[in-house]
Amino acid sequence: MACSSSIIFVFIFSFLLSTMAATSSNLLLLGVEDLESRAKDLYPEILRDEAVARLQQLGQVSDADGYLERTFLSQASVKAGNLIRQWMEDAGLRTWIDCMGNVRGRVDGRNASAEALIIGSHFDTVVDAGIFDGPLGIISAIAAVKVLNMDGKLGMLRRPVEVIAFSDEEGVRFQSTFLGSAAVAGILPASTLQISDKSGLTVQDVLKENSIDITAENLLRLKYDPESVWGYVEVHIEQGPVLEWVGSPLGVVKGIAGQTRLKVTVRGSQGHAGTVPMSMRRDPMAASAEMIVLLESLCKHPENFLSYDGNCNNSMLESLSTSLVCTVGEISTWPSASNVIPGQVTFTVDLRTINDMGREAVIYELSDRIYQICDRRSVSCKIDRKHDANAVICDSELSSQLKSAAFAAVKRMGAEIQSELPVLMSGAGHDAMAISHLTKVGMLFVRCRGGISHSPAEHVLDDDVWASGLALLAFIETQL
Repeated sequence: MACSSSIIFVFIFSFLLSTMAATSSNLLLLGVEDLESRAKDLYPEILRDEAVARLQQLGQVSDADGYLERTFLSQASVKAGNLIRQWMEDAGLRTWIDCMGNVRGRVDGRNASAEALIIGSHFDTVVDAGIFDGPLGIISAIAAVKVLNMDGKLGMLRRPVEVIAFSDEEGVRFQSTFLGSAAVAGILPASTLQISDKSGLTVQDVLKENSIDITAENLLRLKYDPESVWGYVEVHIEQGPVLEWVGSPLGVVKGIAGQTRLKVTVRGSQGHAGTVPMSMRRDPMAASAEMIVLLESLCKHPENFLSYDGNCNNSMLESLSTSLVCTVGEISTWPSASNVIPGQVTFTVDLRTINDMGREAVIYELSDRIYQICDRRSVSCKIDRKHDANAVICDSELSSQLKSAAFAAVKRMGAEIQSELPVLMSGAGHDAMAISHLTKVGMLFVRCRGGISHSPAEHVLDDDVWASGLALLAFIETQL
């Protein structure tokens, strides 16, 4: 996603203004004081060197030659899962692979029946991927647990800790996201087992190929009892430019944006490009161009379009001004010839914001104005809603604890840092969205170079990998 410098400034300024004040919780203080008391050993050989080496090693496990592609239960996915399982066992965790291909590692601590802390992320990738999106959260968690095991503290935790490497978040193979985490959260419909990939294989077929005999009944058994889970934490690369812009290796996630995807079809009168006068045309391409410019204006300045009423107030507009992003990612024409006025144009709209009511208000305003354009230009149009996902607000308690642990980690490493870490909104979806149906969630973002992700140019500094592991270590130690 490209942003002008002024828009980035608005985002950053708003994020910093919204940064949560530190709480006086004893748990938070324990995490800070524990790190501050360490004068020498910050475990760089595990939290940085070994973690980076493992990220590089996992990045070589691919189904394609020359680029990284690792989709749900492909050969590379199975190999990667076994590798992750070995690393979990090396860290002192009891491991297994469940019937959706998720790799699980658990330590019971002092009380196996207590509510468990789950730490997770995904190990599947997009096509031509980077090596950090997903695996960073898994490997940082394993590294933090390994340090606790080496220090003899792993069995002293007052609650179970489970690390989960989710088999599918990206949804590339079956065009259905969160297969792994949705199963754990108990929100994956049994009908998902019959979704087919491009080769005609269903999810159930692929699981059977890997000696996993799954049925609707044992899919339901994957769901955790909500009363057995204390909370979920996920470390993930930011996939955006804000942390790099403000010079912070880590940031705390306020929430994950809700999303709506629209498909807009505009129909006009197909004709000869040289013989139809401009004043007599019913051109769906020109109409679509006007609609796309409208969308950009609306999303940049929603306050200029939305009227104040009982559902639209200053709070909503402020939220929209800092979190609303809109994208037209696909556009197609028919018959798509240089000398023909198109008869039909179809384009997509991806709209995201942390404010669900605001998202609905924007969609209503956009739709109304699109129909006005169609009437004025004598073309017809149809707007289909293809996807909706509500926003997820991260738990304030978990966020405060993560913020305290992350701040202590960065400070202890000697990095220059402001008085508080930035608080960000995630515009991308994460496994935490699915797990939020099960328990409270918190997320920690890690800086990535240029904000680039879903690309082989995706990059995280070695010391930022270290910082993420050190922050997780401090957070887990609050459970001692």
